[in-house]
Formats: sequence, structure tokens, C-alpha cells
Amino acid sequence: MCGIAGIIDLKGSPSVDKRLLEAMADTMIHRGPDDSGFHIEETWGFAFRRLSIIDLATGNQPHYNEDRTIVSVCNGEIYNYRELKQTLIAKGHRFRTNCDVEILVHLYEEYGSANISSGLSSLNGQFSLAIYDMKEQSLLLARDCTGITPLFFTEAEDSFIFASEIKAILKHPSVRRTVDLTGLDQVFTFPGIVSPTTMFKDIQSLKPGHYVIVRNGKVEIREYWDLVYPKEGESGNPQPESFYVERLDELLRQAVRCRLNADVPVGFYLSGGLDSSLIASIINDFYPEEKWRSFSIGFNQADIDERKYQRIVSSQVKSIHYEIVFDWPDIINRIKTAVYHAESPLKESYNTCSLALSELVRSHGMKVILTGEGSDELFGGYVGYRFDMLQRDGIDEIDDAQTQIEKEIRQRLWGDSRFLYERNFYEFRETKAAIYSHALGAMMDDFCSEGMELVDVSKMIGRHPLHKRSYVDFKLRLSDHLLSDHGDRVSLANSVEARYPFLDKDLIEFARTLPVALLMKDSAEKYIVRKTAERYLPGAVINRQKFGFVAPGSPYLLKQDVQWLNDILSFDKIQREGYFNPDTIERLKKMYRSDKFTVNQTFDNDLLMTVITFEIFLELFDMPDFS
Repeated sequence: MCGIAGIIDLKGSPSVDKRLLEAMADTMIHRGPDDSGFHIEETWGFAFRRLSIIDLATGNQPHYNEDRTIVSVCNGEIYNYRELKQTLIAKGHRFRTNCDVEILVHLYEEYGSANISSGLSSLNGQFSLAIYDMKEQSLLLARDCTGITPLFFTEAEDSFIFASEIKAILKHPSVRRTVDLTGLDQVFTFPGIVSPTTMFKDIQSLKPGHYVIVRNGKVEIREYWDLVYPKEGESGNPQPESFYVERLDELLRQAVRCRLNADVPVGFYLSGGLDSSLIASIINDFYPEEKWRSFSIGFNQADIDERKYQRIVSSQVKSIHYEIVFDWPDIINRIKTAVYHAESPLKESYNTCSLALSELVRSHGMKVILTGEGSDELFGGYVGYRFDMLQRDGIDEIDDAQTQIEKEIRQRLWGDSRFLYERNFYEFRETKAAIYSHALGAMMDDFCSEGMELVDVSKMIGRHPLHKRSYVDFKLRLSDHLLSDHGDRVSLANSVEARYPFLDKDLIEFARTLPVALLMKDSAEKYIVRKTAERYLPGAVINRQKFGFVAPGSPYLLKQDVQWLNDILSFDKIQREGYFNPDTIERLKKMYRSDKFTVNQTFDNDLLMTVITFEIFLELFDMPDFS
């Protein structure tokens, strides 16, 4: 993948500065160290940083249509470009390169801005794109269905500014640096920030499956795709189990095959779990004579080390295997880098492990990696799905005032007062109120995230509990957390592109149709994935209990007595900045430093990790105190 950026003057004034666009592009050189490209007019301009993967010789961007009236830059890959290209050639379009994303200008030409939703829906890939139509004087931005590639934008003093990373937008002198308190509250409350919110007030993240049209000084945001499950009782006539197993195998093989397309070597991650192991085995099944490279991370702590299973699969597929042993002091060495690339506070420290893994990949000259994210959200892979099948949380049997408020919160968020996601929000609101400063606590109603619309509730009403959780996980866990701060950011920090076969659009559309009974069977998660894997993997990998990896949290960090960490959590600094209650932070520090205190990161909130990484965030991005 790459990095894109651009500026358009909303009043049509000649104000675009080439030096500014170059500076924006330079902040993203880690996303694209191989080349750069620009198209600059008086009233608008595009910037591009390239990570060369397909058509190394002539694939640099921007791309143009035949008469150069349509210009595009794209961060990502279009996996069905060959089929789309043949259709477009048959209709008279002429191509200049063999680059996959050159199809975008011709696709836009074919569909036009009035029907662009259909054009975007025809794409199967991971992308964020920008297209400028000189005849209509309009800008199109779009983000892929699942949000693999990020795209941010803002308006500042009559300029519309966008980029693959916020740090590029911050180069614009008119953009103010102000903390978005809702973003901070979302990090505390949910798996992470939820688009369109970011940690920067007035800078938005384009939601997955959405596009933006900028025309005549107006900005319109529209949806072109969403994950829509059938209502209970409307799933049609179920097929035999064997049908679904065969179809999943077919679609997964198709998804893996097209993600191997590159003009540079491709490797894969091996976590030791079911999903990455299955991808590795399918790759080997395609090309058994090829010496593929695999990469994994190990730990000195036996209870979380998975090298045994990683080596089993590597031996089976005969890959050239590289592994790195990550030691906990490495967290201290990488935590600031992780926050810088995430552009956000973090709830956990494991981004530092992922950074080390992408460093390993890049150190061996690799640019492209296949990985297994997305399977858990589609096929019921978390413990919450098991709880959904076994029981509800008993909230209907309780009728006190606090429970009634909790029911109202859940009803507003999910359209279902019985649906438990992450935690009881009413109780946790009290925890947050104690952490926030008195000034912030007094205005919590203005920014508290559980009071805001997060998902389209109409797409949850009437759905099976497992489908509800899948939908919410897609919106709150996958897109802006696992694929953004834990995916895109940590891989491209080291100029590595991650590709996700389980997030293939055709595979997702198929997963929507699966009978719920094939997701969870006999309390075993991802039943159909396990059945599909039986033809590829040994039982030792298929039948092992799901392993939820967590790295040590803030209790570990605090006990290392690191000076810079002590400084950013000092009473005086916390009090001066005005975001947190210094007395509460002092009590938490004392508690977390206790020898007997631990945080179960699967079920507990590591409150001080969010505080620590927020403090790092303030320093790295020169954010103002709250006053």
C-alpha cells in the first residue's frame, strides 16, 4: 500500500502550495519509500508516496484517463482488477500501465459521479482512493468495505484536506490541534476509536464502505456498502453442511490466490492459530515446490509462547521460517513509536510486538504479507459469541434504577436492552468520571461515547445474537482497531503491506448467508472454519483452544521504574494538563505497582495503559492542555 494526500480550495481560489503537498507526502514516507508523484493545479492538488508492489517500472501515480481530465491516486490493491480491466477494454478504454489501480479512472469514467456507488461496489480490494474530475470540478474520496486502509479529512479556512494519515493533515498551517474528547472516551469504553471520530477535533476518519463527494464548495458523505445480515427466520432454505464447507474452501482459496499477485516476493505470518495456519497451507497447496517465507513472534514466557504450533505448520508447508523472540523490555523501547503511528492512545501494549514483527519482515527484504485477521469477526471466534449462544446476562431479571439506565443505554446503542458488549456502561461511566478531571467530569454528557450513535441500529434489530455481535465487532473492533492501529499502522510503519484473505468481499458476502449453527457448535467457535481446515491442517492445530494473545500492560511498565514514564505520570504534569484527576491517577499508580495486582486484559480495562499512551500522544503531537 501507499500514502495519498490532497488539498482542494472550497471557494475555487488559487491557493494550493506545492511545497505544502510535498511536506504532507514526506510525513508518510514510511508508507511509500520507493517513489512519489504529484498533480498540482491552482485550486487543488494530489500527493502520492509509493510502495512499489505491482508494475514496478510504470505503476507510479497519479493515473489519468485518456484525455487526462480524470486524475486518481490510490492507497491499496484492487484484487479483481483483471476482470474489470477486460470489461473496460471491451468498452473502448485504453490503459497505459499494468498497475491494478489504473482501472479507477476508467471505472469512474464508465459510471460517472451520479452512479459511483455501483462502481465502488464492483471493487474487491483494500483501498482508499481519491479521484478528481476536471470537467465537473469535483473530488471523490472512498474507503474500502471493511476499512483496511484509512483515510482522513478535514475542512480548515476554505480548504478541504485529506490524507492516509493524520500527521500529513497536521502539516497544513490552518489545521488546529485540539483533542477530541469523544475519541478519548471511546478508547476507554470500546475496543478503540470508532470512525468518523479521531483523536483530533474536526478531523474525521472516513467510515468503511463510505465515500465523499466535494463539489461546489459542499461536502457530502454517503454509504455504498454495509454488512447486512438476514433477519432471524429470513435466511432462506439451508443447504447441507458439506455445501457450505466446500463453498468456504473455494472462496478462501480464491481470496488467497489473488492476494499472492505481486511483482515482489510475498510471505505470510504464522501466529500458531487456526486462521494464519490455514492460509499458509492453502498457499503451499497452490505452489508446493515454492519456498515461501513465513514470519512469527515468540516469547520467553511459556504460557503465551506459540512457537510450538508455528513450527508445526512451518514444517508442514516447508517454509523458510523466521522468528523473533520478543522480550518485555522491548515494550518500553517501542511504545512511543506505536503511539506515533497509531495517532491515538492505545488500550494494550501488543502493538509493540506487531511493530517488531513487521521490522523482522522488512529486515529480510519483504514488502507483502498475508495474515489471518477478520475470521474471528465473521465466524464467531471470540468468547462473547460463546456467551451469546449459552446465555444472556440476566439483566431482564433485575429491576432497580441503575439497571434500568443500563437497559436504556443498550437499547440506544444496539436496539436491544439485553445485548451485552464489552461491559455495563452505566457502571463504567462512574469509573471514567473518577479518572477525568473535575472540569471534564462536569461536561461528560457532551462527549460521553455511549450516548452517541455508533452503528446503524436498524441493521441489528431482528438479527440473531451472533450476527449482532459480528456486526458490532466489524464496526467497533475490526475496522478502526485491528485493521488500523494494529494493522495498517504497524505494518506500514516498516513499509510492509498486509493482505487479509478472510476479508475478501465475496467471502464476506458468503459468510452473511451461513446458518448460525455452523458458526458455533458444541460451544466450539468457528466450527465451519475448523471443518474446512481438516483437509489442510493437523488436529493439533485445528483442535487447540483459541489463544487470546495479550502482552503485559501498565502494571508491568510501572514496575520498571522508567524515568520518562514516571515523568509523564507525575502529579504536577497530570494536574497541569487538565485531562485527568491527579489524585485518581496517583491511587491507580499505587494499586498497579502492587506485587499482587494484575490486569486480565481479556475482561478487564487497563485504565493506566490508556492514560500512559494518551500522555505520550499529547507530547508526540504537541497537543494543548485542557482549559
